[in-house]
Amino acid sequence: MRLRSGVFASSCLLVQALGVTLFLRGFFPVPVRSLPRREARADSPAEPAPPGPGMVSNWTKIPAPLFNKVVIVLIDALRDDFVFGSKGKQFMPYTTQVVEKGTSYSFIAEAKPPTVTMPRIKALMTGSIPGFIDVVVNLNSPALLDDNLIWQAKAAGKRIIFYGDDTWVKLFPKHFMEYDGTTSFFVSDFTEVDDNVTRHLDRVLKREDWDILILHYLGLDHIGHISGPNSPLVGPKLREMDNILKKIHISLLSKEEASLPNLLVVCGDHGMSETGSHGGSSEGEVHTPLLFISSAFEKRSGPLTQPERVQQTDLASTLAVGLGLPISRNSVGNLILPVVGGKTMREQLRFVHLNGFQLSRLLQENTPAYEKDPGYEHFKIAEKSHGNWIKLYLEGNNSEILLNLGKKVLKQYLEALKTLSSSLSKQVAQYDMYSMMVGTVIIMEVLLLLLLSVPKALSKRAEFEVPLSPPLFSLLFYLMCLMLCAVHVIVCTSAESLCYFCSMSWLTAVGVMMLISALMCGILSAIAKIFENSRLPLKNPGVSSSSWSEIDVLILAGTIGHVLSLGASSFIEEEHQTWYFLINTLCLVLCQELCRNNFLLKECDPQHSTNVKQNFDSLGETSDCKNIDIPAASSSKLDKATSSSEFMKGSHKWISLATPWVILICCRLLRSLNQTGVQWAHRPDFGHWLTSSEHKPELSFLAAVSLLMIFFLVQRRCSLVSKIAMALGLLGVYSYRAAVGNVIFPWQHGGKDISKGITEARFVYVFVLGIVFTGTKDLLKSQVISADSSMKSTGLWEVYSGLVLLAALLFRPHNLPVLVFCLLIQTMMTKYIWRPLKFDAAQITIMHYWFGQAFFYFQGNSNGIATVDVSAGFVGLESYVEIPAIFLTAFATYAGPFLWAIHLLCYLSSEVSRAKITIKVSPKLWHEKSCADLSAFSA
Repeated sequence: MRLRSGVFASSCLLVQALGVTLFLRGFFPVPVRSLPRREARADSPAEPAPPGPGMVSNWTKIPAPLFNKVVIVLIDALRDDFVFGSKGKQFMPYTTQVVEKGTSYSFIAEAKPPTVTMPRIKALMTGSIPGFIDVVVNLNSPALLDDNLIWQAKAAGKRIIFYGDDTWVKLFPKHFMEYDGTTSFFVSDFTEVDDNVTRHLDRVLKREDWDILILHYLGLDHIGHISGPNSPLVGPKLREMDNILKKIHISLLSKEEASLPNLLVVCGDHGMSETGSHGGSSEGEVHTPLLFISSAFEKRSGPLTQPERVQQTDLASTLAVGLGLPISRNSVGNLILPVVGGKTMREQLRFVHLNGFQLSRLLQENTPAYEKDPGYEHFKIAEKSHGNWIKLYLEGNNSEILLNLGKKVLKQYLEALKTLSSSLSKQVAQYDMYSMMVGTVIIMEVLLLLLLSVPKALSKRAEFEVPLSPPLFSLLFYLMCLMLCAVHVIVCTSAESLCYFCSMSWLTAVGVMMLISALMCGILSAIAKIFENSRLPLKNPGVSSSSWSEIDVLILAGTIGHVLSLGASSFIEEEHQTWYFLINTLCLVLCQELCRNNFLLKECDPQHSTNVKQNFDSLGETSDCKNIDIPAASSSKLDKATSSSEFMKGSHKWISLATPWVILICCRLLRSLNQTGVQWAHRPDFGHWLTSSEHKPELSFLAAVSLLMIFFLVQRRCSLVSKIAMALGLLGVYSYRAAVGNVIFPWQHGGKDISKGITEARFVYVFVLGIVFTGTKDLLKSQVISADSSMKSTGLWEVYSGLVLLAALLFRPHNLPVLVFCLLIQTMMTKYIWRPLKFDAAQITIMHYWFGQAFFYFQGNSNGIATVDVSAGFVGLESYVEIPAIFLTAFATYAGPFLWAIHLLCYLSSEVSRAKITIKVSPKLWHEKSCADLSAFSA
C-alpha cells in the first residue's frame, strides 16, 4: 500500500493521540470517593458499647459545638518562615506576640503537591488529597460536589460570609449568605485585590448575623509571582496582614459570650519557592503556618518551641469537631488534639472515635481487604479499650485508674488515626496502570514505525510503501490478537480497582487490540524488508554504502537514551542534565566533523568530489524519468561526500573550528544563570544575584546590552520598516522593565514610583503585531501572488523577529541573556556548521529539537509547575482576560523550543531559496555539464 508522507504522518498522529489519551486517562484517574454527599449526613456512630449485659452508652449524637463564631483568614502563599522566622518578628509583631505568649496553638501544616490554590482549598475544606488533574481545572474551577465542611455547615444552618479569591465562589456556589469575589489570576495587582476584602471588615465585625467568616487575601501571592519572597514589597504586605489579624482578634475577644468562645484560624493554602512561584514540592512551597487563636486555650508560658508539624488535611476534621459538624466522608485528615485538649477525657475520646470511625469507613469503601490493614486493626483494638473505659466511667469510677486508662486509649486512637490516614493517602488517587501501559505500547509502536520510515519519508518523492496488507492477513496478526484479548480478559477480571480501559465496551477494546497487533506486525515486516534490502548486491558499485557517521550514531543513541531515561522519576526531575549532556556531546562531535573536513580530507580532489555530486544528481534525475527508485540514504551520503570537499579558507575556516567551543562556553554560562530541577534548585545562582535589590545597576546594564545584541542579531534579514519597529520595540521593553521597577535608567538616582507598565507594554505589543503582520503579508504574497521562495524566507524571518521581540518583553530581565545566546548560537551554527557541512533535513531537525529543549531549561524551567512564570501572562493587561493570559504564559514558558522550531522553518526555507538561486544562475550550462558528467560517470 503506497502512501504519501503527509497521509502517513497524519495517520500516525491520530493513532498517537489515541495512545496519549489512554495514558493520560490512566495517569489522571477519577479519584476514589465515598458515598455522594446527599447521603453523607447519616446518623453519627454511638460510643463503643461497654462489655457486659445491660450496659449501653447514652451518647449517640454529634457533640455540641466548641466555638461560637469562627473566622478563617487564608493568606495566599504564606510561608511558615513569614510567621515563625525573622520576617515574622520584624513585620508581624502582634501575631508573633500571640504565638509566643498568647492563648494560641501554632503548627506547620504540610501541603501535598500540587501546591496551587484550588486543590489546596479542596484539601482544606474536604480533608481529601486532590490530584494533579486539578492543576488543569484550576483555571476554571467547577463546583465542588464532594462532601465538605462548607456544605455541612450550610446544611446545619450555619450562616457563612466570604470575601476574597473567587475560586471559593466557583467551588461553593449558593453556599454563602454574602460574598464578594476577586480574581486570583491578575498577579500584577497586589494592593486593590486585598483592599477589596478589607473594606468589608469593619462592617461585618460589628454584625451578629453570621457564624463563619472566611477571608482569602491574594496580595502576598501576587508579590511572590512578580518579584519573589525576598522582595521589599513582602515586608509591608506582612505588616498589613498583621494589622488585619489584630483587628479581627480584638473584635472577637470583645464579643465573646460566657457560654462559647470564638476562634480565629490563620493559615496559608501553600507557600512559595525561592523564585516566588508555587506548584512543586520544595520546602518553601509545602510548609505553611497554621494558627488557632482563642480564649478557650491556655495562655502560653515559657520559651517558644519549634511548632509541631501536621497535615493540611487535618484542618477539615478539626474545624468539623469545633463547629459540631460531621467530619467530611472523604477526609483523610486527623483531629489536631491540642485544639480540643481542654475538654474532658470522655469528650476527647468521643472526638477521636468519630474521626477513627470516619477513616475506617472510608477505608472499607475503597479497600477490599480492609480488615487486614494495620490501621483498621489498631482502631478496633482502641475501640475495644474505649468500651472498657466507658464501662468504668458509667460505673462511677473516678480513680487514677480511669485517668490512666483514658490516656492509654487516647494514645491507641492517635496511633490508629495516623496509620489509617497514611493508608488512605496512598489509595485515594491510584494510577490506572493498565490503561497507562496500553497507551504507552501504542505510543512506542507509532514512534518505532516513524523511525523506520524516516529515510523514505524524507526522499524527493515523499511516497513510500507501507507494509500493511501482508501483516493483516498473516497468522502472526491473529495470534497476537487472541493473545492480547486473553490478557485483557485476565487483567479485567482479576483487577481489584476500577480500570478505565476495562470499563470500555468489548468491541472498542478488541479494536484497540487489533490496532496494537497490526502496528506490531507492520513494524516486524518493515524490519524484515530492511534486512532483505541490505543483503541485495548494489546495482551501481560506484555508489558505496558507507557506515553511519558519528552524528547519525549520536542522534539515534541520544534520542533512544532520552526516551528510556523517562522511565525513571529521578531522570524526569533532573531532565535538564540529560539535555545539557546531549548538546555538549553534540558540540564535540561537530568539532570532530569540522576538523576532519578541514584537515584530514585535504588530499582528496575537490574537482572529483564535485563531479561525483553532479553525476549523482543527473543520475537521480534520469532515474526519476525512468521511474527508478533510488534510496534517499544514498543521496545524502553523496551529499556529504561532496560537502566534505568544500574547504573553508583563511579566517572563515578558523572561525568555523572555534564555533563548537564558543557554543560550549555559552551553554556553560547559561547553566550558571538559573538553577533548575529538584536536587539543586535551592542553590544560589547568578540569576538570584542579579535580581537582588543591591545589584539593580548591574542588572540594568546587562539588560541594556542584551537588548542591543538582540537587535544586531535579528535585524540583518529584516526590511527597513521592521528594523525601525524592532529598535523602538526593544526600547519599549527596557522602558517597561524600568516602569515596573526591575531596572533603572542611567539618569535615575533616587527611588521611582513603581507602576504596572501598562502603557509601555502595549507600546511594545503594537510593534510586535506590526512586524508579525509584515512577515505574514510577505508569506501570503509568496504563496498566492508569486511563488517567490526568497520572499517566503524573508516573511518567515520577520515573523520570527516579531516573536523574538515578544519573548524579550515577557522574559524577566535577568533571562534576556538566554535570548541573546539563543540567537547567537543559531547564527553561528547556520553560517559555520550547517551550511558548510551540508547536513540533511532530519539531522538539522533533531539538532534544533535538542537545542530547543536545552533552552527550555536554560530559562529556569523544569518539569514542575512551580517554575511557570505566571506574571508573564499579565504583561500589559489591566484586568484578567483568560485567553491572552493563557497564551502569554504558555509562550513565555515554551519560548525556547518555540523559537528554535520557527528558526528551523526559516533555515529550511532559506536553503530552498539558496538552492533555487544557484540553479537559476545558468540553467543551460548546468544542464550541459551534468550531461557530460553523467556520460563520464557511466563510462
